[in-house]
Amino acid sequence: MNCSSRLLGALYVTTSSGLAWTAVLEYRYGPMWAACLFAAASIVPVIGLVRESVIGDQRRALAEWGRRAAAPVPSGAGRDMDAAEDIVRAELDGACCERWWTSLGSDHDRTCPHRIPRSSAA
Repeated sequence: MNCSSRLLGALYVTTSSGLAWTAVLEYRYGPMWAACLFAAASIVPVIGLVRESVIGDQRRALAEWGRRAAAPVPSGAGRDMDAAEDIVRAELDGACCERWWTSLGSDHDRTCPHRIPRSSAA
């Protein structure tokens, strides 16, 4: 994580802590609906913090793939295609079925769990 990501993470933690403390105070002295509202709101910054860490992990992986792809090839060896293969493998693993992949996401195979059955009702 870089400096701005750390600062944003600290703000997320501070905001979440403040909302959680407000939820505790509302639970003790205020209406229950407000306590539930603040408790639910205190979870949202945690989601943002997790998102920032995932983005940081993806940036590090992309930088590593770029370094591996740009590394000089030793003499007598073939081109190192591991980085390109890793990227292609990640994209193929993200696809749910072959028809979805070949139709650019507009159709699914009959056995695909993401397929939406078509209705004849108008």
